[in-house]
Amino acid sequence: MLGTNDITIVLFDLGILLGFSRLLGEIARRYRQPMVVGEILAGIILGPTILGSFAPEIQHLLFPMRQNTLTALEGLTTVAVVLLLLVAGIEINLSSVWKQGRIAALVSVLGILAPFGLGFSAAQIWPGFLGLEPGADHLTFALFFGTALSISALPVIAKILMDMNLIKSDMGVLLVASAALNDLVGWIVFSIVLSLMGAGAVHGHSPHQTILFTIIFTVIMLTVIRMAFHKILPWLERKTVWPGGILSFVFAFTMIGAAATQWLGIHAVFGAFLVGVAIGDSEHLTERTKDVIYQFAMNIFAPLFFAFIGLRIDFAANFNFLLITIVIVLACVGKILGCTAGARWGGLPLKESLAVGFGMNARGAMEIILGLLALEYGVIHENLFVAFVLMAIVTTMISGPIMERLIREKKPLKLKHLVKASGFDGNLESTTRIDVLRELSYLAGKETGLDPELIFKSAWDREQIMGTALGGGIAVPHARMIEITSPVVIVGRSEKGIDFNAIDGEPAQIILMLLTPARDQSAQLQILADVATTFRNPEIRMAAFHAHDYESFMQAITSSPTDKNK
Repeated sequence: MLGTNDITIVLFDLGILLGFSRLLGEIARRYRQPMVVGEILAGIILGPTILGSFAPEIQHLLFPMRQNTLTALEGLTTVAVVLLLLVAGIEINLSSVWKQGRIAALVSVLGILAPFGLGFSAAQIWPGFLGLEPGADHLTFALFFGTALSISALPVIAKILMDMNLIKSDMGVLLVASAALNDLVGWIVFSIVLSLMGAGAVHGHSPHQTILFTIIFTVIMLTVIRMAFHKILPWLERKTVWPGGILSFVFAFTMIGAAATQWLGIHAVFGAFLVGVAIGDSEHLTERTKDVIYQFAMNIFAPLFFAFIGLRIDFAANFNFLLITIVIVLACVGKILGCTAGARWGGLPLKESLAVGFGMNARGAMEIILGLLALEYGVIHENLFVAFVLMAIVTTMISGPIMERLIREKKPLKLKHLVKASGFDGNLESTTRIDVLRELSYLAGKETGLDPELIFKSAWDREQIMGTALGGGIAVPHARMIEITSPVVIVGRSEKGIDFNAIDGEPAQIILMLLTPARDQSAQLQILADVATTFRNPEIRMAAFHAHDYESFMQAITSSPTDKNK
């Protein structure tokens, strides 16, 4: 039982950890680095690595780590991990994965097999050097090591794409779909590895029973429960207050799912992950609601979890430069080569394939969680856990800049150079997303000489894979057409706005239909990035919303500060 002094310490420690980790996370973000870098650094500074080394009395005074307080903090970090895996699962859209088809499967499968093969082989050859804990099973360690190198971090990849204004591009959709399939397969495999670690033995389950439970639970969650969520969510939307009703339901079921898999001997995180997949795949869970869940988990619980890692591990004492270098090299070589080969096999040019490879290389929180579980089950030593943490940080930091360098052109295409008077409609009559696509497709047909129905089908099929709302009243439905040789932009303006399921819930008043040549991946990336940059300015957006004619619209978009400086 927590006494008054224990409660005081727990609350004080939570306040210090959350405040300091959030501060360093924001500083990292300002320097275009993932916030997780600052959050982990906060724990390293406050923990035994720095404060414990230079001022141990102060460190023990701030974080005495008594049994009661330690149990309370560990309980909160367990909830944090569960919510992080919920967010990772929600990001997975199974429909998008199936619609991407062959190329997503190739990128994902080769992106699993290549790093798994390297990791498994290395662990078989150098188990002691790589951090096998004395007494732990050699095969289990090798399976863990290979699996840990294979899993990407879908939430981190999605965030990198958002920062690059590429989340709605075809490359963005491919990366998200590939990472989704990668994570789904990877976590299922890791749940089986957990059973081999002896997780199920706590409840009297043999490894074979735990593996069987894993398969049965996965099938039920992705079929029966997934369909049930699809039916329940519209009822919750109608009968409860947004967002409280849906949030309560999602979090309640997440805890139940996590408890179920913990009892089965798989681990709580796997249950939370599958609940996220089952709920997130429903079209009735809006982007706006997903964002509320994401903000709650990532801004409150994630900083506490990452800071607590630095608080419990001495990074200096467990720092092994050679081991860290080998882990990073194995992780990068396996993932980048595997995913690049998959993209090339799927038909992408070399530069775009390399961009996919580096994009999929971002590991983020997933590797840290995997390493922490292996550490808790006594499979790995703390020096390997430190190597996994640093590998996750390094791969996350390098993914975005290298992707940007690979796809950047010396003379990028600009929106202002592509909009024509004949492709502008300042008074759209449509009121729904499907109708406005038909209306803009008719205008695009007149502009290109193509069959409007062909354009509509291509744009609508793409819209169903991933929505194209950018937020702020802007949507960019797009399609890649083999019949054209240069990009075409059709602009429509809606007075009342049209629901494109934007993350901010705002209806789209400016809809830009983008058609690009099927074989030119970079054209779409350049234009989408320029659209996002142009309309980031609220004054430009408002001017565009009030532009009833072509001249007014062009005046609005060419008044961008970024253009004036060029």
